[in-house]
Amino acid sequence: MANVYSFDGLLVFGLLFICTCAYLKKVPRVKGWLLAEKRGVWGVFYKASVIGTRLHLTVAVSCVTMAFYVLFLK
Repeated sequence: MANVYSFDGLLVFGLLFICTCAYLKKVPRVKGWLLAEKRGVWGVFYKASVIGTRLHLTVAVSCVTMAFYVLFLK
């Protein structure tokens, strides 16, 4: 059984969260509803979407690297 609180588990969660928010930024209805706030608790979604869109190449390489690690090395 996998440890939920491991470092690689947190990395996978962070990468998936950033990728999901960056994808949701492209959906018009969700962008107006979920990503409208730039501060506070809801601002985390906006900030993750900005990270995902500005650093899309880095995030994509990190996702592929983490997928390789989880599937073949772990």
